[in-house]
Amino acid sequence: MTDTTRPTSRTAPAHEESSETILAVENLGVEFWVEGEFYPAAIDMNYQVRRGEVLAIVGESGSGKSTSSMALLGLLPENSRVTGSIKLLGRELRGVDDATLRSLRGNEIAVIFQEPMTALNPVYTVGFQIIEALRSHDRSLAPSEAKEKAIELLRMVEMPNPEQSFHKYPHQLSGGQRQRAMIAQSISCDPLLLIADEPTTALDVTVQAEVLDLLRNLHKRLDSAIILITHDMGVVADLADRIMVMKNGVVVESGSVDKIFHAPEHPYTQQLLASVPHLGLGVLEEAEPGPAEVATETSTVPSVSSIRERASDAADEVVETRAPVLAFEDVAIDYPKRGRIPAFRAAEHIDLAIYPGEIVGLVGESGSGKTTLGRAAIGLLPIAEGKLTTVGTDISHASQKDLFAIRRKTGIVFQDPASSLNPRMPIGQSIGEPILLAGLAKGKDLDKRVEGLLSQVELPASYRNRFPHELSGGQRQRVGIARALALAPELLVADEPTSALDVSVQARFLDLLQELQQELQFACLFISHDLAVVDILSHRIAVMHHGKLVEAGTRDEILRGAKDPYTQRLIAAVPVPNPAEQKLRREARAALLQRSGSAAS
Repeated sequence: MTDTTRPTSRTAPAHEESSETILAVENLGVEFWVEGEFYPAAIDMNYQVRRGEVLAIVGESGSGKSTSSMALLGLLPENSRVTGSIKLLGRELRGVDDATLRSLRGNEIAVIFQEPMTALNPVYTVGFQIIEALRSHDRSLAPSEAKEKAIELLRMVEMPNPEQSFHKYPHQLSGGQRQRAMIAQSISCDPLLLIADEPTTALDVTVQAEVLDLLRNLHKRLDSAIILITHDMGVVADLADRIMVMKNGVVVESGSVDKIFHAPEHPYTQQLLASVPHLGLGVLEEAEPGPAEVATETSTVPSVSSIRERASDAADEVVETRAPVLAFEDVAIDYPKRGRIPAFRAAEHIDLAIYPGEIVGLVGESGSGKTTLGRAAIGLLPIAEGKLTTVGTDISHASQKDLFAIRRKTGIVFQDPASSLNPRMPIGQSIGEPILLAGLAKGKDLDKRVEGLLSQVELPASYRNRFPHELSGGQRQRVGIARALALAPELLVADEPTSALDVSVQARFLDLLQELQQELQFACLFISHDLAVVDILSHRIAVMHHGKLVEAGTRDEILRGAKDPYTQRLIAAVPVPNPAEQKLRREARAALLQRSGSAAS
């Protein structure tokens, strides 16, 4: 029987075991059996993760980052085949029995999953799920002690009102709050190795900074290791020690964080770094042309300056001469009492207008009310006070018939693509469903329109027969975008539409959104925590804090001349894709927080 006893070396001092290899992967291969043959997802991977080290795995969506990491714990579907060697502290994991894997999961190796809405159990409160993780690995822990520790974990990850949030179900939390609950559950047993699969995707920049500090302190305190899977190069610069770059299942380059950022050798790595948006720079740097394939991809990455110039021209033309497509006038939105959760006001005194051909970026912390406004804009939430006009219709007290009429003129991209797509429906059918129901096309014409939409969001036409679970997180997000644009809406509500996209696809999507807007002149409420993307895309920016709009204005007024202290803190927390500069920003932010804390006390 395999020995699953926790090794004593775990508690050894960091200076004695700093060079110990926690994870050793040799010749790892992952294949999936699809339609009669195996398709490779990861090919001949070799790497090690040492105690106290953070290894960042980066690459485009579908490159094999998450798949290869999920193979470590046997979390792949039945049609997968894993080859090679996976050793944790010298113990071979590939081929061990299920009982051994269960004892390792959470205790020795924990995972922060990319999509917390689908990873958390919807029928249990988040507090119950954290307690379950704690007590399953420590039977001697009393329920009252487990509850205290669970609340403390929620407090550690900056969950608002942790005592109250303990009793909430996943659907009652915002996207960022669900991510924090997932992180609290993952770190509950102080794992040796933490696999963080896009751990900050749904988090605003201030909470992201806190979570990165939390992960940094965790692995330093326990001298444990972290595998960080992300497309956010600012997060990589902030946390990683080494970087491994993947493309099409192959590791194309690896090295220290300084080497990869400052002296990348592979053309794909150069192109990937060149696609990263930088807050305030206003342009995307073009990569040097490499081999033909890479040069072709690089040439499709648009110039942000051209996007902004086109956007500003459109805004100047239409803002003063057309009625707004979306108008909030002193709007307040309430959530009713549900179970133990009392009724509360999610947003109040909202005054905001969006005009044809204009993109308004809505930013703020998780739980500030951003998504609430987006859902209310298309009638998914009723308003308690004020007046709300959408595509020319007052929906302040609209009937279901009124709402049905406006929804043919509106589209929404939801934050969690996995939970918003029908798992039993091929993605081609999901994209074509709005077109079919609207009576705009059927048969071969519908097939052509679906293939065109797939092409616009950079997905092959052959993917139309795949189901959502067969796609990566970024690919599912692109399906959600294609579905939202299917009816050429007058108003598009985009709730974190680029959160799951890698940087190069993100840049192409931003250009695509601008091209479609110039053609269709739709208005867009762009909800995001990525201020660099908002800086690139938006004509105006509105900042929300605790359910209120604290500041609104043009890009330059908000991002380079913010007056509200909250907006200033928000901008200061944005990570930059430069390890040396990010270290200075992190130290400056820590000093600022320390001074603020001293002044408060």
